[in-house]
Amino acid sequence: MGKPPARDRSGGPSDFFVSRRRLSAFAGGSLALLASPPVVRAQAYPARPVRAIVTFAPGGTVDVYARLACQHLSQKFGQQFVVENVAGATGNRGTAQAARSAPDGYTLLFALSTHAVNPSIFSNLQYDPVADFVPINQSVSSTHVLSVHPSVTAGNARDFVADLRARPNQNYAHGGLGTQGHLLAERLKVTQKLDMVAVTFPGAGPAIQAVVGNQISSAWTTMASAGPMISGGRLKALAVTGERRSPLLPNVPTMAEQGFPEITGDTWVGIMAPRGTPDEVATTINREVSEFLQQPAARQRLADVGFDVVNKGPAEFARSLRDEIVFWRKVVEETKVRIE
Repeated sequence: MGKPPARDRSGGPSDFFVSRRRLSAFAGGSLALLASPPVVRAQAYPARPVRAIVTFAPGGTVDVYARLACQHLSQKFGQQFVVENVAGATGNRGTAQAARSAPDGYTLLFALSTHAVNPSIFSNLQYDPVADFVPINQSVSSTHVLSVHPSVTAGNARDFVADLRARPNQNYAHGGLGTQGHLLAERLKVTQKLDMVAVTFPGAGPAIQAVVGNQISSAWTTMASAGPMISGGRLKALAVTGERRSPLLPNVPTMAEQGFPEITGDTWVGIMAPRGTPDEVATTINREVSEFLQQPAARQRLADVGFDVVNKGPAEFARSLRDEIVFWRKVVEETKVRIE
């Protein structure tokens, strides 16, 4: 086994899945069938390429969705929507860059649901998650999955918890401090009085790779990031954290079914823009993304990689964001996850 990254003690098969190769094909060209020809509009926007900031590393939940959505937008408008991964500090690095960008419609932020958590765990944010952004579309969600290396003997979450009690001080991987996967794991730690050690990665993709490589035995990440490895037999799924079982893993019970009802939650991906971005730009992007999310072929392909379609427009997204900030503040207080 290789040496795992520095440990953070801050507290914390299914044939439905597509392979990473097929996923690359989606983002690279097969979505052409889903897109209409470029729209001819009176307005100039977009007259040049649009920067799409993704706040986590390639291969993670935000990146997977952003590449699919940007492929559609590029084809729809005849201008490139270019994904730029700006990972670090649980999404804060990329989010701060977006907040400082010109509000001209040529910078979009693909934000993970940590956008609603970070105000509670970071004391020195360089942006206001509500006031500094225009919400455009809360697009998709993905349930979390507790997955382990196939060599782990536990076959479900109950066995996993029993093993943690018998052999304390075990590591688990997550995709960033304050991600929902991190907080759910820490909530399990607190409620079950477990001794488990969080190992932080700059995104779900690297966290998954650490478990696949048997550097760390378990990970708490989204279905969208872990699914292909579970399908390929390189990870074993013990539980999902949704309110109901995932259709992609119908034989894998929820945490609630296994006696842990408080370990419930998912992750969403939303599109935002810097404060001051013209209303017509936000309206245009929301309309085209909403069209994409309503296409049956797109919905099926998103489901194939572990996403549920949310498709909330600006007003509903804004309300949801405020509610989520309140909810996750309570979880942060309970788990005492805090970054100074």
